[in-house]
Amino acid sequence: MRILIVEDEITLNKTIVEGLQEFGYQADSSESFKDAEYYIGIRNYDLVLADWMLPDGNGIDLINIVKQKSPRTSVVIVSAKDDKESEIKALKAGANDYIKKPFDFDVLVARIEARLRFGGTNVIEIEDLIIDPDEEKITYLGKEVELKGKPFEVLTHLARHSDQIVSKEQLLDAIWEEPELVTPNVIEVAINQIRQKMDKPLNISTIETVRRRGYRFCFPKKV
Repeated sequence: MRILIVEDEITLNKTIVEGLQEFGYQADSSESFKDAEYYIGIRNYDLVLADWMLPDGNGIDLINIVKQKSPRTSVVIVSAKDDKESEIKALKAGANDYIKKPFDFDVLVARIEARLRFGGTNVIEIEDLIIDPDEEKITYLGKEVELKGKPFEVLTHLARHSDQIVSKEQLLDAIWEEPELVTPNVIEVAINQIRQKMDKPLNISTIETVRRRGYRFCFPKKV
């Protein structure tokens, strides 16, 4: 499960990120509206935890951006505003929950877990191909495909953006925790593994190379 933390209080941001990572979540950190908008554009999140007041905007405006891209993604607003009207405004704007500051971290985790339980499925189904990101599992015609790790994440990301050409740089930013420490060649390695371990044995094609631009998910396309 991947969560985006949008909080301009640096110490609080770090505390939440480190705490969630201890619970096994993948957590990205943003301290501004602009950075949050960038992350939402390149990555798929199960939940976005956003502070109401940000230096260059507010969490309420982020709700629409998140929901337009992925209606299933939960948005939890955190705010020092403790009046009833503010909570109602956030919920009416589409927030899935509203947590008032200061909050107990254990309570925060419990609320996040509740939202993730009640959220929609992340499973991608395209004809006979089923990709389950939560279980890191792929099945085709009822048979499980042995594809794990980064190749699985690359395939999943491309499948979620099936109407787009995705560059190597975008894939690095979306999947690798520290993309600046790896070379774009790791994408080629991952794509090759997808083709060797999945496409070739199953006689299908899932990813096509778009010269000088990147890759595009192309299933269903018979070889």
